[in-house]
Amino acid sequence: MSRWSYLGKRLVLSIPVILFGVTVTFIAIRMGPIDPVAAVYGQNADPDDMARLRQNLGLNQPLWQQYIDFAWDLFRFDLGQSWVIQAGRSTESLIWSRAPRTIWMGFWAILIPLFIGIPLGFYAGLNPNTIGDYSASFGGIVWRAMPNFWLAVLLLVGLSRSEDILFGFNWKQFIVHTPVVIGTNEFQAAWDGLRAGQIEPVQWVKATKQILPAAVVLGSASMGNEMRIGRTAMLETKNSKYVEMAKAKGVPDRVLVWKHMFRNALIPLVPVITAEAGLLLGGSVLVETVMAINGIGQLFFRALVQGDMPVAGALMYIFILLLVFINIMQDLLYTIIDPRVGYESQ
Repeated sequence: MSRWSYLGKRLVLSIPVILFGVTVTFIAIRMGPIDPVAAVYGQNADPDDMARLRQNLGLNQPLWQQYIDFAWDLFRFDLGQSWVIQAGRSTESLIWSRAPRTIWMGFWAILIPLFIGIPLGFYAGLNPNTIGDYSASFGGIVWRAMPNFWLAVLLLVGLSRSEDILFGFNWKQFIVHTPVVIGTNEFQAAWDGLRAGQIEPVQWVKATKQILPAAVVLGSASMGNEMRIGRTAMLETKNSKYVEMAKAKGVPDRVLVWKHMFRNALIPLVPVITAEAGLLLGGSVLVETVMAINGIGQLFFRALVQGDMPVAGALMYIFILLLVFINIMQDLLYTIIDPRVGYESQ
């Protein structure tokens, strides 16, 4: 089976998964406890106005008709307009205005575990039962055990009082001056400059500095997982028979680690790294809400709480598509990292 045939097969098989996700999303939103009409008008609304709005929004139609319209609009990427958050504004433009912040935060939330968690785990696996191994393993357990929202609150308190807690270190003045309160004004200025074709490094440094605490919180669980599994994978690879055979043949340690052990130790980490995407999507809702990041996660939370069904449904549909795409890419990565895995065996 060729690569393109396999990709087409996986895309076809993903259709029932997406349809199931859309169905569950519709049931959760339409049959939930929040009335969107009451969210628009408030508690003291006129009953005639509420009935008129309910008719205009199509909420008086049978549930099966609402489901068909809901699913058909999503499959055509007709995301509709916001009902509550910014009434009348297209959902697509509302999402795109928040997406760059979440993407930039997610980029650093993935980069930090990859370049800290995995190297530390591999180092611990290469040097078992040493002080470095014990320190890395203990750090991985601590990072894995800390809830995201709790770590976010600690960082907010700690950064706001960094001079008192960190022996005079001033986070506000570090590298560039930025507000202590985590926000998105600096990022908005950097993003507007990029859209205008002007890249301002200082502005992007400020934006990264503001988004970095949230990225650390979001990637904390991933870093602990990748560190622990990376240690186990490297330790098993180090003790395998082919490594002992290579040592007996006189293969240099550097070549042995980078050419043989490193690549094989990455194989069990592929599903772990891709599975963390779901945690990043769910964790972004909590982290952005706690740390006041005006991104997709906060938008999704507001849409659910305020009963903005088009926005909540559109974001949930995007999350489903992202998870399906990541699972397909996971299988493709297996064939790249491990040549023994073919498309026929998947």
